[in-house]
Amino acid sequence: MFEVLKRLLVGRPLRSERLGDTLLPKWLALPVFCSDPISSVAYATEQILLTLALGGAGYLSLSTPVAAGVAIVLIVVVASYRQTCYAYPSGGGAFVVAKENLGETAALTAAAALLVDYVMTVAVSVVSGVVAIISAFPVLAPHAVAISVGFVAVIALANLRGVKESGRTFAIPTYAFIALTFLLFAVAAVRGLGGGLPQASTAGLPVHATEQVGGLATVFLGLRAFASGCTALTGVEAISNGVPAFRKPKSHNAALTLVMMGTIAVVMFGGLTALAVSLNARAMPDGNPSVISQVAASVFGHGSALFLLFQAATAGILILAANTAFNGFPGLASILARERYLPRQLHNRGDRLVFSNGILLLAAFAVLLIIGFDANIDSLIQLYIIGVFTSFTLSQAGMVVHWRRVLTQEQDPVRRRKVRGSQAINAFGAVLTGAVLVVVFATKVVHGAWLAVLAMVVLFLVMRAISRYYRWFEAEVATTRAVQTLPPTVHALVLVSRLHQPALRALAFAKATRPDRLEAVTVASEDEETRQLQREWERRGVQVPLVVLSSPYRDVSKPILEHVARVRGRDPRGLVSVFIPEYVVSRWWQQLLHNQSALRLKARLLFTRGVVVVNVPFHLGAEDQGWLTPEAQQDLPGAGVR
Repeated sequence: MFEVLKRLLVGRPLRSERLGDTLLPKWLALPVFCSDPISSVAYATEQILLTLALGGAGYLSLSTPVAAGVAIVLIVVVASYRQTCYAYPSGGGAFVVAKENLGETAALTAAAALLVDYVMTVAVSVVSGVVAIISAFPVLAPHAVAISVGFVAVIALANLRGVKESGRTFAIPTYAFIALTFLLFAVAAVRGLGGGLPQASTAGLPVHATEQVGGLATVFLGLRAFASGCTALTGVEAISNGVPAFRKPKSHNAALTLVMMGTIAVVMFGGLTALAVSLNARAMPDGNPSVISQVAASVFGHGSALFLLFQAATAGILILAANTAFNGFPGLASILARERYLPRQLHNRGDRLVFSNGILLLAAFAVLLIIGFDANIDSLIQLYIIGVFTSFTLSQAGMVVHWRRVLTQEQDPVRRRKVRGSQAINAFGAVLTGAVLVVVFATKVVHGAWLAVLAMVVLFLVMRAISRYYRWFEAEVATTRAVQTLPPTVHALVLVSRLHQPALRALAFAKATRPDRLEAVTVASEDEETRQLQREWERRGVQVPLVVLSSPYRDVSKPILEHVARVRGRDPRGLVSVFIPEYVVSRWWQQLLHNQSALRLKARLLFTRGVVVVNVPFHLGAEDQGWLTPEAQQDLPGAGVR
């Protein structure tokens, strides 16, 4: 049942040699890796206006220089990460760059920041898209959490089907949003030249100052607005993390896609900000109506077909922006697992050649975040971008060290000039993103961003602990120690409750291992059953001693564990083999009709040193039980023990 449902939802498994078929062309990589930074333009302007409005209507004029500053940072970051695509074609982005050039601490800091940011990206993107839907259909407002969780599940399922499949699914909303936004600019230009555009629906609303301004307070307000606008940069690093997912030449295609994304994002962000300022759009604290919807209503006309299409495309790109994280998080988690900083399961590809465990883990964390913050975009947005600028800064600083190392080995003057140019770009990027990080931290940490910082610190410590465990594990299982190939003695115990086919099968297998001593063990929890077993044992003449353990409290596990301890006490250097007959059912519901005592006992014996547990399965309802046929069982009682 489960397997059929899995195949229906996820699809048939793909062979490993088909991994090359999943590589992405540039036109498909753009929606897969760039939906987040492209979609950020839908709310970055709004966050700038919302912050500046705290100082009153007069401070909204600062939105233009603040937006210009954000655009400059975006251009610099794109140029910096373009260098990373060529220098580190194996992917990994900030983690790999920092690990090679700045050391483990910096690398784990960058990794923790990115992983937290990816979770935030999913939550913020999906909730923003749901806000856009609620702007058009306010009746859905009470169901925001459920709708958001549903969208996360849908996006996760699409990614479980494969990178190409999710890319094709999400390409239409991404390109539709880009096309409709540029159409918005064209219509606005034509209507503006032909007589002007109507003001935004909120243009006449009063804006009251709620915070003290003037002097340094004004500077701080401008910096806070700048920090909020820098949400437009989230997701830029995803391409450098996912270079291996591109078709050859991988680095060239990844760098070109990054430039395309940066150009589109800068033009769209600048155009939407200019329109919002010229139309006097006000940012509402509850996000309804959103600034971008006010601009679309003024340009296309509220309720028009183009307006509704634009709203649908905006909601689609905002929700599907989470797809960037669903490609970045599993890939980075896989690299960290390969380096033994996260559980090894995250390194494995699933049936569809994607990192399924990483996808499911990201979806689970995002859902918890959405539920925990009640799908409130204003609360979630405050946790945003600290992580991404931490990784930006460390990545660019690492690239400066990388180019310095290259310069020590490069003798060609032309090549050295190119390297120095690349180093200068990364150095400027490191200084600029570092400055932005300080601003973001100073302005957002008091508004809830400390939670994101705390999550990064905890994740950093967890990865360090996992790394220490794996190092200890490798030392424990290493073959450098002298190993005794054979135990001096083997004492075999076969657990029986009745003398039935599963017990006979276990006894036969135990004899086949030729132990030094062999005994059957039963627990006397019911006197009549125990006497019946002893009579049957004698009647059939089984030539294996039967040990009866007393259990006045009807517990099965404790008497067996005590008996095993006594056997080991008599021969501490010997090995105790415990053979457990176990039923294997053919239907899931049949498990409920058995007491699972074998499972519980195995779990207890697993932690007992010097003991090996052997499962002897008996398949219920199967005529062929493998090596032990019914005819062979009839000969069992006369077989002796060596």
